[in-house]
Amino acid sequence: MFNFMKKKPTAQTETPEQKAALDSAVDKVLLGYQVGNSSIATMVTGLERSGSQLTLDLRLPHESDPEVIQQALGQLLQPHGIHTIHMNVRIPAPMKGDGSSLPKAMPKTTNAMDSHSKPAANTNAENAEPPITKQAPTQASLAAHPRIRHIIVVASGKGGVGKSTTTVNIALALQKLGNRVGVLDADIYGPSMPAMLGVDGVKPELENEQFVPINAHGMAMLSIGSLLDGDNTPVAWRGPKATGALMQLYNQTNWPQLDYLVIDMPPGTGDIQLTLAQRIPVTGAVIVTTPQHIALLDAQKGIEMFNKTKIPVLGVVENMALHTCSNCNHTEAIFGTGGGEKIAEQYQVPLLGQLPLASGIRAQVDKGEPSVLADDEFASYYLSIAKNIETNIDKFAKPVDDKRIF
Repeated sequence: MFNFMKKKPTAQTETPEQKAALDSAVDKVLLGYQVGNSSIATMVTGLERSGSQLTLDLRLPHESDPEVIQQALGQLLQPHGIHTIHMNVRIPAPMKGDGSSLPKAMPKTTNAMDSHSKPAANTNAENAEPPITKQAPTQASLAAHPRIRHIIVVASGKGGVGKSTTTVNIALALQKLGNRVGVLDADIYGPSMPAMLGVDGVKPELENEQFVPINAHGMAMLSIGSLLDGDNTPVAWRGPKATGALMQLYNQTNWPQLDYLVIDMPPGTGDIQLTLAQRIPVTGAVIVTTPQHIALLDAQKGIEMFNKTKIPVLGVVENMALHTCSNCNHTEAIFGTGGGEKIAEQYQVPLLGQLPLASGIRAQVDKGEPSVLADDEFASYYLSIAKNIETNIDKFAKPVDDKRIF
């Protein structure tokens, strides 16, 4: 997975759109370049770009040839405006012999090169540079998007808790309260937003190498599902390619002025979640869970991850809390009771709302007309949650920087 550093200010004047396009092109080349059987993305420990110059910190396999890699990357990146590449390379030591149980040492060797010169190797351990100790970006170092006031991620520790249905209805509820709202579907492996919003099959237009978001009932929406050829096309990508796709959807989209960008996250706490925490300025996270004990255990992991990455948790939504029989009107807590309240109290965050287990909610998103859009009997639940989000969100807002470097 990439460990990107904050990029230096460019020597020439670049618009945010140009920066985003060039950074995205660099990411795409690095994600696609193979060293042996692995992407070079897995070997990058630091990256800085200054105008047409790119500096990479790399840990390469022993059998690799840094000069060949540098020349190949130079050819691939030159069409995108990168004319000089500097590489700080560390290569593991040779094997100590068959059957050796000794650890394989990492010699202090650095190769520095650019696209106009031969590599200058420094094999003297005494004169070698210290190991790379650069840290990944943190939320505190990320400036707000110049056109987006708040970015909210809707997440869950596991699948099957109704996270995407909750996401789309919360987004529509925020819009109904008078806000300008966008939706980004970050569930790369299981995108569902296009179908839920009734815009499946609609492709985004390209304008100046930027995606133009799809208009979904007045909201700006983009999903990897909008770029695929069919509903049954699988996204069988490894982590670096999936995270690269997320950043391209975020950076290479001409988002309009928005009060809220609501991001539908994939389940779990993997590569996509960590990349988002390091590279997208998030105002806060909404955790969706069911009252079931197993779901609560996974929801706790999600909250802990956001706590560790310094993303505020705006609150918890308890989905499928109660079910009312359509025949006898008997109400039953199928998945247990009090789970949402318990986890909200444990982490001292608000319980934003409790949603019923109702076939009508499911039927509406299947038709591409979610409950808030249809203004059915369940719309009020989501409007209440949206109002609770708006009550406290401003205190978590990031200062806007119109000169933000993506």
